[in-house]
Amino acid sequence: MTTTRGTTTHGSETVPAVLRRTAEAHGAVEAVVDGPTRLTYAELLAEVERVAAGLLARELEPGDAVAIWAPNSARWMLAALACFHLGLTVIPVNTRYRGAEAHDLLARARARALFVEDGFLDQGYLAMLRAAGPLPSLDTVVTLDRPGDWEELVSASTPPARVEEAARAVTPQTRLQVMFTSGTTGRPKGVPHTHGQVVRLFTSYSDTLGLRAGDRYLLVNPFFHSFGLMAGILSCVIQGATALPMRRLDTAEALELIERERVTGVPGPPTLYASLMNDPARAGRDLSSLRLAVTGASVVPSELIRRMRADLGFTDILTAYGLTEATGAVTMCRLGDPDAVVEATSGRAIDGVEVAIAPVGGGADGSGEILVRGYNVMGGYFEDPAATAAAIDPDGWLHTGDIGRLDEAGYLRITDRLGDMFIVGGFNVYPAEVERLLNEHPGVSESAVIGVPDERLGEVGRAFVVRRHGHEVSEPELLAWIRGRLANFKVPRSVVFLPELPRAATGKVAKSRLREHA
Repeated sequence: MTTTRGTTTHGSETVPAVLRRTAEAHGAVEAVVDGPTRLTYAELLAEVERVAAGLLARELEPGDAVAIWAPNSARWMLAALACFHLGLTVIPVNTRYRGAEAHDLLARARARALFVEDGFLDQGYLAMLRAAGPLPSLDTVVTLDRPGDWEELVSASTPPARVEEAARAVTPQTRLQVMFTSGTTGRPKGVPHTHGQVVRLFTSYSDTLGLRAGDRYLLVNPFFHSFGLMAGILSCVIQGATALPMRRLDTAEALELIERERVTGVPGPPTLYASLMNDPARAGRDLSSLRLAVTGASVVPSELIRRMRADLGFTDILTAYGLTEATGAVTMCRLGDPDAVVEATSGRAIDGVEVAIAPVGGGADGSGEILVRGYNVMGGYFEDPAATAAAIDPDGWLHTGDIGRLDEAGYLRITDRLGDMFIVGGFNVYPAEVERLLNEHPGVSESAVIGVPDERLGEVGRAFVVRRHGHEVSEPELLAWIRGRLANFKVPRSVVFLPELPRAATGKVAKSRLREHA
C-alpha cells in the first residue's frame, strides 16, 4: 500500500474563539459584503452575538440542531456563526431539495429550529415541507425573506453575559454541524464535524492557499456544501478575509462584482471559470484585482489553466481534493507548483493527514482505492454504525471509493471512481437514489442511471429505462415526473428506452456497457 503524509500540526480551537480573535486583530476589515449589507469584523461579531441572543431567547440549548435552507447571503453567515457561537449543531440543507428531501434531513436530525428563505427559486419551501409531514421537534422557524422575522429574532433582550458564557462553553470537541451527503444506497448519510476538526483543517488549508487578511473572496459555491461553508465562510473568518456571497451563479453579475469590489479570490469548480471566460460581459471589465483561484477535479485541462491566467488574470491557481467524510479537504497543491502538476494532480496531503492507495484488482500502474487517515476523518456517520463500519476500517482508514495513484513526490492523481457516482456542476449525484425513484413510476419496470459528458456541467445524468409491459411512458413525461421529486442537478437530462438492461454474469446491471452505448 502506497502512503504519503502531510507534516503534523497541533492545536485545536473553536469557531467562537477564532471569530473573537479575528475581530480583535482585524476589526476594521470588511467581513462580509452582500448588496447594501457591509459589516466589518467588529460589526460581524456584534451581529453574531445579537442573533445568538435571539436563539437563546427561543430556549435553544447546546447540541440542538438548527437547519438552514436558504441561498448564500450575509444572513446565512450570521445564522450559522450564531449557532456555532452557542454550541448548536447546524444542518445545512441543499436549496435544490424538494420538500420530502428536506423533511428527511430535519426529521432525522430532530431539528429544533429552521432558517429558511421561503421564496428562493420561486419555490414555496415551507409549503413543500408541511406537505411532506409533521416535524414534532421543530418549534422555531425564522423566514429570512419575510419582513419582521429576522428583526424580531435579533431584538431579544437576552443578557450579553449569557451569550458570552455559552460561547466560552464551546470546546474543540463540540459538534459544529452534520452535513448530509448522498451514499451508494441512495439515502443521504449525515457526517458530523467538530469545531476542532474544522478550525484546524481550514487553518492549514487557508494558510497553504495563501488566503490572507484583506483578501476579497467571491463565494459562489453554495454554503450548504463544504466548499462554500468551510472552505469559504470559515476560511475567511480564520484569515480575516472579506466574504462576498452570491445567491446563485450569474456570470455577468459576478464579473461586475469582481470589478466593483476588487475581488482577489474566486474558489469554484472548473465550470465556473469557463463560464466567466465565455460570458460576453467580460469584455471591457477590469479584472486586474484577481490573484487566487482554487478548484477541484480529477484533471483540470491545461487550456483552462492557460486561459485563467491570460483571460482572467489569476496568478495563483491551485487544485485540491476532499470529501465530506474527511471534513471537506484531503490534498491540495502548493503555491509555486508548476502548471503541469496543477493540471494533472489534486496536490499532496494536507498537514496532519495521511493518504494511501490500496490496490484494487491488478493495480499494475499503481492505481487503487484512495484511503485517508487523520484528524479530519469523521468519527462516524450520524446514527449509522453499519455505514460507519463499512467506510472506516479498524486501522482508522477512510475508504473513499475513489481511484487514484500517488507519484514519487506524494501528489495524488485521481483516475476514476470505484462507485457509480458522477458530478453535475460540482454536485455529487448517486445513481441509486435516482434509480430508486424512477422505479416507483408506474410505467417503469427497471432503470439504470449513468453520468455522460456535458460541455457546460462536466457530466449530466442519462437514464436507461425498461418500460413496464402495457405502458407507453415517454421521455418528457418521465423527466417531468422525476423533476417534481428531486433536486434539479439529480434529474437526468435524457432517457433511453431499452427492451432490457445489459447484465454481467452475476446478474448485476453492466453499467460499463451502458457507458459504451452512451
